[in-house]
Amino acid sequence: MQKQYDVIIAGGGLAGLTLSIQIKRANPDVSILIMEYRDSIAPIAAHKVGESTVELATHYFREVLGLKEYLEEFELPKHGLRFFFKTDNKEEISNRVELGPRLKLPTPSHQLDRGTFENYLEKHTKELGTEFMLSARVKDVEFNEAGHTVIFNHNEEEKRLKARWVVDATSRFSLLKRKLKFEKEAPHNVNAVWYRVKGVVDIDDWSDKGEWKNFLAPKLRYLSTVHFMDKGYWLWVIPLGSKNTSIGIVADEDIHPFSTINTYEKAVEWIKKNEPLAAKHVCPPKEELMDFRILKHFAHNSGRMYSKERWACTGEAGAFLDPFYSPGSDFISMNNTWLSDLILRDKAGEDISLRTEVYETMHLRWFESWLPLYQDKYKLMGNTQIMVFKIFWDWAIYWSVPCVLFTNKGYTDLKVLRDLFVSENGIGTKFQALNKIMQDLFTQWLPHEHATFTNRYIDPFDLMYMREFQTGIEFQHGSASALLEQMKINMGKIEKIAAEMFRHVSHQVKGTSLDMKVNPYTISLTETPDTTSGMAIGVDDSIKKDVNVMWFYEKK
Repeated sequence: MQKQYDVIIAGGGLAGLTLSIQIKRANPDVSILIMEYRDSIAPIAAHKVGESTVELATHYFREVLGLKEYLEEFELPKHGLRFFFKTDNKEEISNRVELGPRLKLPTPSHQLDRGTFENYLEKHTKELGTEFMLSARVKDVEFNEAGHTVIFNHNEEEKRLKARWVVDATSRFSLLKRKLKFEKEAPHNVNAVWYRVKGVVDIDDWSDKGEWKNFLAPKLRYLSTVHFMDKGYWLWVIPLGSKNTSIGIVADEDIHPFSTINTYEKAVEWIKKNEPLAAKHVCPPKEELMDFRILKHFAHNSGRMYSKERWACTGEAGAFLDPFYSPGSDFISMNNTWLSDLILRDKAGEDISLRTEVYETMHLRWFESWLPLYQDKYKLMGNTQIMVFKIFWDWAIYWSVPCVLFTNKGYTDLKVLRDLFVSENGIGTKFQALNKIMQDLFTQWLPHEHATFTNRYIDPFDLMYMREFQTGIEFQHGSASALLEQMKINMGKIEKIAAEMFRHVSHQVKGTSLDMKVNPYTISLTETPDTTSGMAIGVDDSIKKDVNVMWFYEKK
């Protein structure tokens, strides 16, 4: 071992491993040591939240880290997110409203078996030249301009090593957050329990109705990340490449207390009560489980992420929001992209002070702007019409802005970031404001919307703008100016979508005209929106047609 490393990463899980690969692929001369507390390879049944990826993280794994061939050979493809909503008869799956793609989506994603995947990442980063030390538990860091000292226990002996950069990838142990006291609560009180069952669980087998079973191609439902939803919770069913299946309950503490799900026996009784059909297929005898995990109040924020003094956090050592929509690997992807850029520029002798400040501000703002998607939204999960609107809104904004920025390297382009987020009227600033307004609208709608729907299927690609956003994710715009122009186009479309959604909701709740103009930044059911200024948007026929598709009441 050398006297001083360029980077020591405390923690050899997904965040630390992928960071090391990203840095090594960009500059093989960066010396990296990963310290991992476990004393052997990650067990295949090691079960962690984060088995399902979506578009942004998939691009990171496949294109940025060069793992496309591995993923296609050893991990399962994922055919989108699939949702089954509340019904009065949960003993029959075929009568539930189902939301998901009918065909394979053009932008790929994967179901990850985390133990297998992380073992491969460890092997791969070693091949790239990363050193890896097992049975190493980092205890402390002494910071110094000349090089930080990492203090750790290894084989029951305290040792010290120096590094120019220290990265905390210790997950919820949060070494640096606790040492430097930048812990920060996230106001989102939701809990999770999850476990693995042996063998394949294919929900196509849950009904004998041939028309429903044959409506989609074989294995399309099986290869989706499946959500069963009702007020205050969702139950996941995720297939794994090991031919086993992951099952999880995620529930709002105020509606389904942690004490009702925090043992396997309690979880089984909870599933029998809330999802009785699922209980017949995903609740084997306890001795047959591969594992069982619990996590209380899993959301947490952070006051810091990156420092010009050359330390940083990545993964859950920084912040974590919610597994709904599978964003965990997205946060790792963005986190590591900002962090690796700082490390590589510092290695090249560049002053990183400004970038450190910009990237940290962006990261913390990103967390705060995404929080409204989840905060107080579990109470909406028992309402089909609201959740269909919300899911399609959430996907539209995700595909049209963050995904496109990431695949086009916009998050490390200071010109792009300045134009989008610095000015009050920047597109990024407006994007965050409009999302908060729409999330508030969904909550305001709840007291007025009570219908239970059955026997419906809706595909995101039934909507033309959803199809355009999804197929545009991987397109390379070639320059900052072209990327900014696309952001302007996408934002204009998002504003029209918000206005049309509001027209439908306001017409139902207040009897307002379906043709009224409305300023999307004043949308509200509790305040009077702006319908007369130059900011008010009129009806766009193509957007109205798409919104009508997801409107389950009589079309107007």
